[in-house]
Amino acid sequence: MLIFIDVETTGIEVGDVICSIALLHVDDLIYEFINEGKKIPPLASTIHHITNEMIQDKKSFIESKVYSFLKQNNNADNTLIAHNAKFDLEKLNGAGLDWQGDIIDTRKVTKHLIKECELFSLEFLRYELKLYRREDAAKQKYGIKDALCTDKALGDVLMTQLLFEYLLDYATIDEMKALSFQKVLLEKFIFGKYMGKYIEEIVFNDRAYVQWMLGLEDLDEDLQYSLEYYMRG
Repeated sequence: MLIFIDVETTGIEVGDVICSIALLHVDDLIYEFINEGKKIPPLASTIHHITNEMIQDKKSFIESKVYSFLKQNNNADNTLIAHNAKFDLEKLNGAGLDWQGDIIDTRKVTKHLIKECELFSLEFLRYELKLYRREDAAKQKYGIKDALCTDKALGDVLMTQLLFEYLLDYATIDEMKALSFQKVLLEKFIFGKYMGKYIEEIVFNDRAYVQWMLGLEDLDEDLQYSLEYYMRG
């Protein structure tokens, strides 16, 4: 079974926790606010539009319907699909669920298969790949009446499914599983002052900048791999 998932959190640091989660499987949608006992700072709310008032009376993750479903289906027969799966898996693990099934990371797969994209966020790919054209039909299928931006987890899990269906024109499910764990050789910078520029060109013209970037903490692993590749010549 294919299980699409998206989590929203109180922030992006190690100690931050899930505050909203959405899950799609077969023809069903589960969507819940989660209260793990940590307040949502205003900066996080500006991203996912979830406030402390919205979660104050909600259950913890291990008391949620999503946890019950994932625990019941936590085996090698099922595949969890997420955009930037590493982040989602880390937060699920921190909340008490160690996923044992297969994994597909649509962000990583898109990096491999559609290298010409300037960015790989769901928000960008929604427009770049014209996924929005299929939103209304998907919303109708799952009984979603509100705009997708009402809550980011709800919109993102649906967009992840649409992206996955788009990627099926480029690769099989088994190929996507393999690509999800392979490093990507990027052609262009994905952030910074040279965003959109060819890495090979900048290595030749501004090698000091590339060396500085390689010293950054938490550098995107694919960007680091690519910078090191081009620096070796």
